[in-house]
Amino acid sequence: MNDQMHPADDGTEPVHGELGDAEFAEFMELAAEEGFDQEEVEVALGEAGHGPLPVLAVVGRPNVGKSTLVNRIIGRREAVVEDRPGVTRDRVTYEAEWAGRRFKVVDTGGWEQDVLGIDASVAAQAEFAVEAADAVVFVVDAMVGATDTDEAVVKLLRRAGKPVVLCANKVDGPSGEADAAYLWSLGLGEPYPVSALHGRGTGDMLDEVLKALPSAPQQTFGGTPLGGPRRVALIGRPNVGKSSLLNKVAGEERVVVNEQAGTTRDPVDELIELGGKTWKFVDTAGIRRRVHMTEGADYYASLRTAAALEKAEVAVVLIDVSESISVQDLRIITMAVESGRAVVLAYNKWDTLDEERRYYLEREIEQELVQVRWAPRVNVSARTGRHVEKLVPAIETALASWETRVPTGKLNAFLGEIVASHPHPVRGGKQPRILFGTQAGTRPPRFVLFASGFLEAGYRRFVERRLREEFGFEGTPVQISVRVREKRGRKK
Repeated sequence: MNDQMHPADDGTEPVHGELGDAEFAEFMELAAEEGFDQEEVEVALGEAGHGPLPVLAVVGRPNVGKSTLVNRIIGRREAVVEDRPGVTRDRVTYEAEWAGRRFKVVDTGGWEQDVLGIDASVAAQAEFAVEAADAVVFVVDAMVGATDTDEAVVKLLRRAGKPVVLCANKVDGPSGEADAAYLWSLGLGEPYPVSALHGRGTGDMLDEVLKALPSAPQQTFGGTPLGGPRRVALIGRPNVGKSSLLNKVAGEERVVVNEQAGTTRDPVDELIELGGKTWKFVDTAGIRRRVHMTEGADYYASLRTAAALEKAEVAVVLIDVSESISVQDLRIITMAVESGRAVVLAYNKWDTLDEERRYYLEREIEQELVQVRWAPRVNVSARTGRHVEKLVPAIETALASWETRVPTGKLNAFLGEIVASHPHPVRGGKQPRILFGTQAGTRPPRFVLFASGFLEAGYRRFVERRLREEFGFEGTPVQISVRVREKRGRKK
């Protein structure tokens, strides 16, 4: 049904997003006719066609200023900054830009050490983010100097083998630079003296970060050896049944189901035969927590989920149907969608439902999950193995949609029909309209629409809904960006 186009087999990135040379030339001619500046159009295509961004993890012990530094890097106050560690936050991943290059920042700040000591707590919070990152900023309090905890993090970073930029934070003036110099002793190279609070020295540090980050992530998803195992992340809130489901699909006890708090272990990617194919399941089942550490545990779970999503192509989100759909369930689904991964919803413990709970569950799904109606749904039981085999066709459908590309000619014929039959509402005496568009990227599908005026959010949702009706896209987020023609356009 859908025409598909894949990246070049030689591993090179397409020059114009995912438009071929002939298609790009035809598209640019159309843009010129409509009065768009060529450079502006190329920038829009580049931004939409970039694919996955490189990932920078910011790590270090509690209260060294990691979240303050993250806010400084992203240029706005989003990461929660409090003196009290263990603050729960909805997001741990942010997008940033420096010197014209875009990248993701993972904030690992604010999880308190517990009685089990540094090996359990600091390593746990940093390990998952470092594993998924392409480079690391290690933040140390220059006023305090290197502590035993810092030394433990250094050992973790050396094992990971990722490029590290050493940030000596809380250097507010020249007098503090001598303190920063002592951090050469950590053996991680030059310490960059920074004041995350005031911005001092952050530019030099970010210049070094750009040298450490690859222009594109090493993980290239399904573009790595054709026929290789696709990467699946099992995600969901604690105790939803991730370990049990992984064990069931593996046919053996691969993952220990344990409630002991603070247990640190290396995340393991499991190669599993399912539906006649080999899949690589990114293990997210090891979230341990104590009852009295629920805030830290929620953060820990979010960090674990974010790291798993960075490594995966498709996210299977488990939801416990024996309980009401929770805020945490919605938060995890949002993380999967915002990460741009294909999504499958697996409703676990289906064998426990009675007729009354099933009725209320369907109402909850209709009301709470309206934004992800496009995600394939599978009703399973990890305990009994009920309908586990249906996961494979759902995952395959989502991945196929994730990689689908609509040719520009077909897309513009479709957009023309929309504009003719359902024009944008008149606002302020003007009626903005979509002039033309293209799909600049896949994994997930990313569209750029060029318009004569601002398109309201409701109309963008309408366009997305019609795109799905026309071209499928079952199981994948669809990203739409809009560029508005400057007034100087055609009339000049």
